[in-house]
Order: sequence, then C-alpha cells, then structure tokens
Amino acid sequence: MIEMPLSPVDVEFVTGLHGDDPVSFVVLMQPRGSKDRLLRAIDDIALGELEQAVQEREEPEGKEALEPAERALAHSVAALRAAGAEARGQVVQRHPLDALRGVVEEAHADEVIVLTAPHFVEEFFHRDWASRARHKVGVPVLKLFSHAADEEQPTKRG
Repeated sequence: MIEMPLSPVDVEFVTGLHGDDPVSFVVLMQPRGSKDRLLRAIDDIALGELEQAVQEREEPEGKEALEPAERALAHSVAALRAAGAEARGQVVQRHPLDALRGVVEEAHADEVIVLTAPHFVEEFFHRDWASRARHKVGVPVLKLFSHAADEEQPTKRG
C-alpha cells in the first residue's frame, strides 16, 4: 500500500527485502481526500515544511486526484517490474483496508508493506494505514517510510 510514487530508493529497498528470492507485488494506492487535508497540514508543520502546509489546499482531491494517483501507480508498478519483480496494481477509491484484505486473501500474501511518509498525528493515535491494517489483514504488516519526498517524482505526493 502506497500513497505516493515509489522512488528508485524505495524500489531497491522493497525488492531487496527478501534477498534473491523472487517477489511479487500487488500495489494499492488511494487517491488523496479532503478529509486528510488537515492531518497532512499538521504533519507538514511538525516536519518544519511550512510552505508545503500552505499548499495542501492546492492538492487535487476527489475525481481530480484520480488521474495523478493512476499515474503514480503506473510509475510504481513499472519501476518494480524494471527491478525484476512481478507487479500489478490498482487505485482504491473506497474502503482501502477492505480492498487490502481482499488482495491479501486472493494473492495468498505472506506480508503487507505499507510505504508511507511520516504522519505524526495519525501514528500517535494509531490511525495510520499500517496500524489499522494490522487489525484487518491477518498477515504481518511492515511499515516503511518512503524516500519519495526526497526525489523528483512524476506527481507531487500523488
């Protein structure tokens, strides 16, 4: 489960987690939503990124966020494949944790990786994706922090 396009560092890290064993990824991405705007702004302020906090109101939402999410997903799946992994993906517009549970069951997944930027408020209250997924999917959930914010990406936090 990702919230922004995978950077080259992210791809190298997740594809190398299991050594030389073949890996397969099903990548889920949810478009941005207005309900998360305040939490994103608070996180930006906590990280000292005041300019980014002000720009949160300019982030596409709803149907406008679908196309950037699809581009970010296509970029990420292509990068995983280029690194030698099997990969497919889908944009999840509703009930992402239910979709994640369905993918885990369908793919007989061994684990879930949640690759995310730090979200201090959500993490403090255990409302972040990884904490919530741990109660839903029935397999180990590994939470990793993305390097995408440090790299130029095809979309801005997509």
